[in-house]
Amino acid sequence: MTLRMTPPSSQTYTQILKSTMLMGGSSLVNVALSIVRNKAMAVLLGPEGVGLMGLYGSILDIAQAIAGLGVGSSGVRQIAEAAGTDDAETIARSATVLRRISIVLGLLGALLLAALAFPVSNFTFGDYQHAGGIALLSLAIFFRLVSAGQTALIQGLRGIADLARINVLAGIIGTAVSIPLIYLFGLQAIAPSLVVIAAASILPTWWYSRRICPHPSPMPARQFGREVSALLRLGFVFMASGLLTFGAAYAIRLIVLKEGGVMAAGLYQAAWGLGGLYAGFILQAMGTDFYPRLTAAAENNTECNRLVNEQAEISMLLAGPGLLGTLTLAPLMMSLFYSAEFHGAVDLLRWICLGMMLRIISWPMGFIVVAKRTQAIFFWTEVAAAVVHVGLAWLFVSLLGTQGAGMAFFGLYVWHSILIYVIVRKLTGFRWSAANRRHALLFLPASGLVFLMFSILPLWTATVIGFVAVALCGLYSLRMLIDLLPPESVPATIRGWITKSA
Repeated sequence: MTLRMTPPSSQTYTQILKSTMLMGGSSLVNVALSIVRNKAMAVLLGPEGVGLMGLYGSILDIAQAIAGLGVGSSGVRQIAEAAGTDDAETIARSATVLRRISIVLGLLGALLLAALAFPVSNFTFGDYQHAGGIALLSLAIFFRLVSAGQTALIQGLRGIADLARINVLAGIIGTAVSIPLIYLFGLQAIAPSLVVIAAASILPTWWYSRRICPHPSPMPARQFGREVSALLRLGFVFMASGLLTFGAAYAIRLIVLKEGGVMAAGLYQAAWGLGGLYAGFILQAMGTDFYPRLTAAAENNTECNRLVNEQAEISMLLAGPGLLGTLTLAPLMMSLFYSAEFHGAVDLLRWICLGMMLRIISWPMGFIVVAKRTQAIFFWTEVAAAVVHVGLAWLFVSLLGTQGAGMAFFGLYVWHSILIYVIVRKLTGFRWSAANRRHALLFLPASGLVFLMFSILPLWTATVIGFVAVALCGLYSLRMLIDLLPPESVPATIRGWITKSA
């Protein structure tokens, strides 16, 4: 049976845009900080140093996924459900359990990574020279997991403004300390700088989460055990998902490293960082605000489908022009964010941009699987995604070099977008709205056309075509966004200008 969609409201679109802009504003500050930080790393360390930082970062991500047991993500759901009851005692109890288990897991994760530093170094680099740096990363694991628990409290209560402030403060502190460390100590400071960046989030998350039940809620040991058990049952699925995602990222970096050396790993890291830079703030806002809202409506398929279509529409309209711009200006962005040494990553970046366009479209659908608590489906789709991604990377990198890693990412999302649509169609009767089909039929062909032009035409000719595509798609997105908002929220001069331009 096909479910009818509830008509979208301008208030919902305003809410989505507000949360996106709040997180996006903090992300823009972090983009500026990234320009400074990446430029410093590129100049001081070169591609080899950037590649080493990417490998260390992958090790950190995997260790965090294992040690965290998915508690950060399951904690968001538990807090959001507790908040839905408007019961202060339930919220306090969930907050206390989340705080305590995050500290325990942080300590255990730190000890585990420190104990495995030598075998991890040998597996990744083929020697033990990096064992000391990996052992030092154990501190970063502790800081990350404690911070993740505090962030989950804020996110579960949808404190979007607080999360935006946390992002800015953590970015400022991390940048201010890590660059001097790299300048003074070079490659030896990569691991300490990652520890500093992780530690930078502890104070802001504590400051803003302290207002949520500042005094621990007393509870018997048996009740505490039940609360922890509920967190871990749901968290296990999130842990498996994170482990598969970060494990695939780690495996692809290893494939690139073995095929092209540390220099190639640095180029891949640079392209990956830039490819996700613009889309990142939209995806972050999606997980921060959209996930708790969708969780609250998970039992109502009609409402669930409406929320997904609305989120996807805003995400496409915001991300489409930006990703087209990144694709067009890839050489300039490489020089701006890194240096001329990284120009070998331009084609790789363009492939990643194509994949990101599909990622923006498919991600809102994926949240249906999570919100519905269909753990088995969620787990096996993540397994399949990891296998496809790594398999394509192994094939393409061996045949085409580092550029093949970007092609693998694009191939992953071609496959994953089709799969996830089939799954959610069966779960909720989901269908794309007419507006979303129209947006997708503009942005996807436009991205493919611009990409093709850079493959067959001279640089300047292709760049001009890219600028035209960015301008036209930008005007289209602006007009659509204005039409979605209440008239009183848009200045008359802007509305009139857009109407005349059209």
